Formats: sequence, structure tokens, C-alpha cells
Amino acid sequence: MKLSDEIINSLSINLRKKINNIKDSSVNIEEIRLRINKPMIINGDSKDYFYDNINNCLDLNIKNPYIVTKEDIEETFQLICRYSVHSFMDDIKKGFITLRGGHRIGIVGKVIIENGQVKNIKHISSLNIRVSREIKGCSKKVLPHVIKNKNQINNTIIISPPQCGKTTLLRDIVRNISTGNKSYGFNGVKVALIDERNEIGGSYLGAPQLDVGIRTDILETCPKDLGIMMVLRSMSPDVIVTDEIGDEKEIKALYTALNGGVSLITTVHGDSIEDVRNRRELKKLLDGDLFKKVVILSSKRGPGTVEKIYDLQEKRWYFAD
Repeated sequence: MKLSDEIINSLSINLRKKINNIKDSSVNIEEIRLRINKPMIINGDSKDYFYDNINNCLDLNIKNPYIVTKEDIEETFQLICRYSVHSFMDDIKKGFITLRGGHRIGIVGKVIIENGQVKNIKHISSLNIRVSREIKGCSKKVLPHVIKNKNQINNTIIISPPQCGKTTLLRDIVRNISTGNKSYGFNGVKVALIDERNEIGGSYLGAPQLDVGIRTDILETCPKDLGIMMVLRSMSPDVIVTDEIGDEKEIKALYTALNGGVSLITTVHGDSIEDVRNRRELKKLLDGDLFKKVVILSSKRGPGTVEKIYDLQEKRWYFAD
């Protein structure tokens, strides 16, 4: 259950003591959810655990829950911002702050709008501390379908419900195609990573905290449609990678990249090809013209379970796990 010092030291003194005092826990912590006047919930292994305030342990049942206070939230928020909220305002307006190590803190509260744009988030009511972990090698079953030959890849879309490991899988794919993989005779290509939510590279002060390969250029916290056009003009990428494509502007930008001879890898929320095809704005992603390979993820055997892979052009299923 060991958490990094960066996460521990970003918690209020009170919460820090409680986390450090948890007894005999083998839970693989993925999130720490803090909500004012609600129980502290620790998500791990795709389950919600409650902190037992008497026995200092994690329990799937609410027995003696610790109730998060306003002071816990305020102190934790100040520590995350290093007591300089103004310095982190650009991140706060986007709803999250990234810590050293790539860990991301989601922020919600009272949103201040000015001229149709988020100016600030005040009276913070909830914090979601997401633990960032690399699992090198997790893309092993997918890579033979992503790699086309020694210097090219297949346009690939990953379909996954939330918290099924798609970002972790995507990161490992990027690492392999950027640095190269001798097992497949793949030498490595130039990758432009549009990391809108700063989850893939986990950049801190401009430096990626997670391994995304030696030939990867990152645009962090940039809208995907704008980012795609920016890297096309300036970075001459061989491959553009984005996470969670969704609206028509983003899809239009993908087609522009395709017409420019650039390969594509992206992800989308969903649980099946049919699910994605039933959404008007996403249907065209699976028409066989844009993407060739579709990877379906689930958490049936833990996050990152590769259920199956579909070839849109050959109309053929491959069962991976």
C-alpha cells in the first residue's frame, strides 16, 4: 500500500497520520477521495474502502468512518499549492493540479465564471487524489496489433469504461513506439502527445514524470483540437497520440492529421464498439476509414484487461486475454 512521499506530504497533518497508521493493508491504492463532512474513501483494486477511525484499518463496510472536515480540505489544498494558490491558478481553472511524480489532484467547489470562462474555483468542497503508477510492459498483448512494420503503426483506438487502465496502457504504448522495441524490430518514431489532462506524461513544471519514450514531444493541458493542429505545423510527428477523444472539433482535427500522413492513437469512453457507434459524434471514428485497430478494455480480471481487438478493415476479432 506504500504511497509516495509526494502524496503523503500533500495531505493535512491529520490525514497524513491516519494514512500512515493504516494497519496491515495490502490494498493497491488508486484514489483518495476527500469530501467535506463525508467519510474518507480510499479506492483500491476497483473497490471503495472506508477508513475505520477506531481500528486504523480499511474496511469495505462503513463501521467507524473518519469524517473529512473543512479544515482537512483547506490544509490539504494549501499544501498541494505549496501555500501559493496564485501560482497554481492556471491549473486550478482547469480543475486539477499535478504533483511531482505525475499524481493528479482533482478539485471541485464553487466555480467563478467570467466572460464565459472559468476564472477560479473557490470554497473547495472535494479533492480527488489520483495515484499515478507506471506498469511497464502492460501493452505487450496490444503492441503486435499496433505495430504495422519496422517504421509504421496502425491507427488504433482504445475503447474503455472509466478506471479500466486505458491511460496506463496508452502510456506504455507511447513508450514503446517512441523509444522502440527490439522484440518487434521496431526502431522508434517521433510521437506528439496531446496530454490535455496531464495524465499520460504527468508533467511537473514542464518535465514528464512518467516514461513516455525518448522521441515524444508533449503538449500538456492543451485542448486536443488545437494541440493536434499545433504539432502538425511545428513538430513533424510520425504519430499523434491523444486521450479521450469526443467532440466533432477533435474528430475533424484527427482527419486533418490523417490527411497529412500522420498515424493516430487515441482512446474513447465506452464498453463496446456498439456503444461507441450509437453516439452520433463518435460513430464516424469506427467507419473503417480513420482507424484500423480497436482495442476493448475492461476490469474483469483487474484494470487493463484486454478483452479483444478488432480489425475494422479485415472485420476480424482477436481475443487477447
